[in-house]
Amino acid sequence: MPSLLSNLKSAREYLTPTLKSSAFLTRGVLTPEEFVKAGDELVYKCPTWTWEGGDPSKRKAHLPPDKQFLMTRNVPCTERVSSLENVVAVSHSEGASADGGGGDDDDGDWLVSQVLSAEEKKKHDEKELEDEFDILDDEGEVVAEKKLAAMTLGGDDAAGDEAGKESNTKRDADVAVATDDADDDDEYADMDDFEDDDIMEDEAAVTSPAIAADATTSTNDDILKVRTYDLSITYDKYYQTPRIWLMGYADDGSSRPLTGDEMMQDVISDYAHRTVTIENHPHVHGPHASIHPCQHGAVMKTIVRNLTKDQAEGEESGPTVEVYLFIFLKFVSSMIPTISYDFTMDVSASTKK
Repeated sequence: MPSLLSNLKSAREYLTPTLKSSAFLTRGVLTPEEFVKAGDELVYKCPTWTWEGGDPSKRKAHLPPDKQFLMTRNVPCTERVSSLENVVAVSHSEGASADGGGGDDDDGDWLVSQVLSAEEKKKHDEKELEDEFDILDDEGEVVAEKKLAAMTLGGDDAAGDEAGKESNTKRDADVAVATDDADDDDEYADMDDFEDDDIMEDEAAVTSPAIAADATTSTNDDILKVRTYDLSITYDKYYQTPRIWLMGYADDGSSRPLTGDEMMQDVISDYAHRTVTIENHPHVHGPHASIHPCQHGAVMKTIVRNLTKDQAEGEESGPTVEVYLFIFLKFVSSMIPTISYDFTMDVSASTKK
């Protein structure tokens, strides 16, 4: 069935006339020539991306033979999207509780499709750790918030005097302990006067093959094993926009291609099996995960219009065709946030209509 569907889509694309005039600003789409121009800029700014010619028998006549599609390989994917979505769900739940539980508002059960970045997730985890950490006094008792505040601010005069007395007493005790330690040190012989006759044997034991092997194993265990992805960008003549394709590989070092269900673990759940589906790549052998381009033009039109408006207010020139793929990849990253591909330029892409 997927093969039949791919054949029908290929036929539809073949019969679609090639776009000749630019509609980048008005419709958010590209001509083949503009796609090549945008691809050249991506390759120039981000050397991890390269042009590929692909199988000669599958080449498209509306594109140069050596620039059929863009490719970047071995892109790391360190964690599953579900771990990030869980963090967002927790944050959303905490926010609802702070606002009083959400009441009967239907929007209370709706979760926006966004995730925390690695830095934001780290701050969130640190905040949770701080909230759970109890501060203890000298006797090991938990310090209450009011008492802690009093200790921090100095409290009233009586508390300040008492603290001063305790500080003096503790300082005197520390001096006494330091004096005792100095006397005790004199009772011990200088360790430099002793030599271990078996020191050479001990060193040999440390560097024995068995221990060296254990050290090597330990080092290998410390290496972070992650999934990797090959990403490619083709030009869809029917929708007149770029289209992104993904092929994932297992993190066990076997280079085993991921199954469709495994690749969907790295896609935001709102898009998995809906906007992102498994289809045959037009140039590369085998099924790939692909983000369907039916809404790409509309979304890109909105983003370009917002960028044009913002830059016009700042008396700057609007976006050009050359930056199209940078904006496109920024937009796509919201669907596959844990796949860390390179698009270098700092693009602030708003989809607000």
